[in-house]
Amino acid sequence: MRNLLYTLALVLVILWFLGFLVFNIGSIIHILLLIAVLAILLKIIKGEEI
Repeated sequence: MRNLLYTLALVLVILWFLGFLVFNIGSIIHILLLIAVLAILLKIIKGEEI
């Protein structure tokens, strides 16, 4: 189940990032938001407390 959730999250992030590149080139806040979300997801997937 964790592999399925990880794969789904990865696909959604890739699609979001591609959409971001097409419509909003140059906005740093989205990149920082993506890094923060990925860090939280990695902690959840590894089983650590936030």
